[in-house]
Amino acid sequence: MENFVHVSVLLEEAVDLLAIKPDGIYVDCTAGGGGHSAAIAAKLTTGHLYSFDRDGDAVKAASERLAEFGDRVTVIRENFLNAASTLREMGIERIDGATADLGVSSYQLDNEERGFSYMADAPLDMRMDRRGGITARDVVNTYSEEELARILFAYGEEKFSRKIAAAIVREREVSPIENTLRLSEIIKNAIPAAARSGGHHPAKRSFQAIRIEVNSELSIIEPAIKDLASMLNPGGRISIITFHSLEDRAVKNAFAELASGCVCPPSFPVCVCGRKPQMKIITKKPVLPADSELEVNPRARSAKLRGAEKL
Repeated sequence: MENFVHVSVLLEEAVDLLAIKPDGIYVDCTAGGGGHSAAIAAKLTTGHLYSFDRDGDAVKAASERLAEFGDRVTVIRENFLNAASTLREMGIERIDGATADLGVSSYQLDNEERGFSYMADAPLDMRMDRRGGITARDVVNTYSEEELARILFAYGEEKFSRKIAAAIVREREVSPIENTLRLSEIIKNAIPAAARSGGHHPAKRSFQAIRIEVNSELSIIEPAIKDLASMLNPGGRISIITFHSLEDRAVKNAFAELASGCVCPPSFPVCVCGRKPQMKIITKKPVLPADSELEVNPRARSAKLRGAEKL
């Protein structure tokens, strides 16, 4: 395995937002290369950090980076969605904070064999957890044209989704689509020439959409946040970093629901639902990377940080 290199985005902002207590219990739901985890662990004395990632390469890299903190840190290979339930199984009922850095890591994008990149040839995989589950090859070669178009539009916001889906189906009837560059070329040729000039690579949105489908990235966000929120001590905080509008919307919606109180119709004279707010939102607007960070790491440009506190 090549070195797991991942530049942690909004590192100080995400960790500062957690308001770390030295004796607190914290959770990093997406360890990656261990950057956020290391920053949290460095602030702990008698506290403990549980650091999760579903990518085996990330778990190995994070374990090596966090070894200096000894028994202050436990690294676990598990999906963000299952972090809370895994903690409960370990006897951990309450936590003081949780953070997550969503989306694909620099390492996953740059490691050609993982099949995330439309710029390098590799088998179509795109799984963050390579122990099982569907691959990008499965999606591209077995989903119906209608389902492919839906995914490309919903997860990639690709306006040429129907043209691309039709092209994929035509090509796979000739022979199965096995590699990233062939898929990238199919997508590029399906998009009108006038729409290909300038801006992003023509396959970028479609590759994002297929990756999201393979890893169920969007569907896990809201339930994972709500599950973690249920474990927070009063005053405990959650900070979440997103990299595109679909992720940001899911985080914003989850926080808004946790922060909302009574949902009775306005016509009711008194509240009968009994619902009380569980959280308060502490970032009315998302925190964005500073210009100084963007100069060092241009990939941070689309990052947004949101946070909420348990009441």
